[in-house]
Amino acid sequence: MTTTLVLGGTGKTGSRVAARLRDLGANVRIGSRAAEVPFDWDDDGSWAPALDGVDAVYISYYPDVSFPGAAERVGAFARAAVTSGARRLVLLSGRGEPDAVPTEDAVRGAGAEWTVLRCAWFAQNFSEHFLLQPVLDGVIALPAGDVAEPFLDAEDVADVAVAALTRDGHAGRTYELTGPRLVTFADATGELARATGRGMRYLPITVEQYADAAERAGVPAEEVEPLCELFDRVLDGHNAHLTDDVERVLGRRPRDFADYARDAAATGVWSADPVSVD
Repeated sequence: MTTTLVLGGTGKTGSRVAARLRDLGANVRIGSRAAEVPFDWDDDGSWAPALDGVDAVYISYYPDVSFPGAAERVGAFARAAVTSGARRLVLLSGRGEPDAVPTEDAVRGAGAEWTVLRCAWFAQNFSEHFLLQPVLDGVIALPAGDVAEPFLDAEDVADVAVAALTRDGHAGRTYELTGPRLVTFADATGELARATGRGMRYLPITVEQYADAAERAGVPAEEVEPLCELFDRVLDGHNAHLTDDVERVLGRRPRDFADYARDAAATGVWSADPVSVD
């Protein structure tokens, strides 16, 4: 029986990957500071105990694989994983992020079978991350203009990741994962409004305005600048095209944003009293 270390195992994709692996009967070790065997990206002394006896690793790096220092940190971890005996590494990466490539290359060169998952924007950002409160507030303010994005469901990411971790045929592959259609943030806001019955609007803002708002909201200063640079690089239209990689791996079409919005609404995550937006 294999043992898989799932880094970020309580996050959007990691929690789903861990649940699927357990359903398949695999031993799963969660990589987090609060885990039974703690793992901390900033404490390389925690790596060896977390890697002990591990056959495969799902690598999700916080805050982002494109941030300064990510390639060095992830590369050092990947080499430690191989030295410890891991034979398969699956890296969560970002689609259309040139600054993420050195991190990808560090995993590719670690000496194990590798698969890279370059992902479009997660639909779940609206329900499980930094866009949850804006949805509840009724105003989604982002420096995205009218750019279209192939929003990707984290459920599909997890299915692809588990396939790469447990099945042959995915080693040495870089997958670009997208949803089935292009959706602007205004379109997404409309889908969310229909699914929730809440008044809601999309407000395009500048990167500078977003940075100011993030700082006021308490986002650490060292994260604000690279986050805004990421918005500036990614949301410029160059990702406004689809791939069929989800379908090629899973044998089915990826989930649509409207399906995500309907299913998320049914969980009650947006069930606060509706607001009225002029």
